[in-house]
Amino acid sequence: MTAHYDALETREQGAREAELFSRLPGVLESAMAAPAYAERLRGLDPASVTSRAALARLPVLRKSELPALHKASAPFGGFVAAAPGSFARLFTSPGPIFEPEGRQADPWRGARALFAAGFREGDVVLNTFSYHLTPGGFIFDASARALGCAVIPAGPGNTEQQFELVEAYRPVGYSGTPDFLKILLDAAAASGRDVSSIKRALVSGAAFPPSLQAEIKARGIDAYQAFGTADLGLIAFETEAREGMVVNEDLILEIVKPGTSDPVAEGDVGEIVVTSLDPHHPWIRLALGDLTAALPGPSKCGRTNMRIKGWMGRADQTTKVKGMFVRPEQIAEIGKRHPALGRLRLVVTRERETDAMTLRAETGAPSDALREEIAASLRAVTKLGGAVELVSAGALPNDGKVIADER
Repeated sequence: MTAHYDALETREQGAREAELFSRLPGVLESAMAAPAYAERLRGLDPASVTSRAALARLPVLRKSELPALHKASAPFGGFVAAAPGSFARLFTSPGPIFEPEGRQADPWRGARALFAAGFREGDVVLNTFSYHLTPGGFIFDASARALGCAVIPAGPGNTEQQFELVEAYRPVGYSGTPDFLKILLDAAAASGRDVSSIKRALVSGAAFPPSLQAEIKARGIDAYQAFGTADLGLIAFETEAREGMVVNEDLILEIVKPGTSDPVAEGDVGEIVVTSLDPHHPWIRLALGDLTAALPGPSKCGRTNMRIKGWMGRADQTTKVKGMFVRPEQIAEIGKRHPALGRLRLVVTRERETDAMTLRAETGAPSDALREEIAASLRAVTKLGGAVELVSAGALPNDGKVIADER
């Protein structure tokens, strides 16, 4: 049994970067054929974007913007030049956000994740992600079939009928949420049904805490996690090293400071931004609203691509204070006005039955004058008054949290 899906996974990281960025100018040209990208990237010479530094100068497109953009210019907000009929399947996610599936093999890039989780050609897989309107079921279905697996398109729910399928087809693999896997196992134990053929799983779409991991493992199933979205498919996946997640091939993943388009310092927590290299349906710096941090060095499994810690929360920490929205972008603006500061965190509380906020700011040179200057910036940017607390450099946790609502 081979350890890796193909040689791309183990190539030297410099070679990978060179190959990705040699393709990026052509992808940018394809993207700019769509009116929304043409407007956002007006004046850009695609041939000049051949490095991470150059890519970081392009604007991010936040996923939170997509519902309004898709409503204004259906179906794809003007970000896809290709006609809907050129795709294989057409989906929608809440928002609405409209998502097309390409016609190529493994359009959601998921075969690698399944392979890393131990799935192999000829395996039978019980796929319990939903097949109704949203792409989840088809993401894992197409990925498993690209790997050469046979798929039971079960979807979620209806455990009794699923038991019949499991006992008849004896699937070795499961794909779905970790929550539904537990439901299935519990219901089988309670009703005396045999689901013992399932030996491995690729789970996504919900938290998979250590307690549940231990329970699933104790039941004889080796389960791995994957991180993906309905827009991009599988972005990163767990391997046998069990040390974070390896970023998928054919993607450029950046981590930026929440509320900005600026890459974080190495190891800091920030928002995931992805650029995909499918010229038929490219994404250019799509900010997902999910937090993570990069891990140093390659994985012990031999895969050499960037590693991330996995999902670490949401970057969109917008909250309402005294009836007004306060956004991470505003805290980032205060940081730009005072570049000598380190991390910033706005803490929102309740005092005497009214909203109150305190901006905690890291600095190596605290003073009353600096505190007053920051307080003036806080009021100017947010239109709200608040206290300022100066703390020592490194005092605030590296968790990507810019606004902490403690009410």
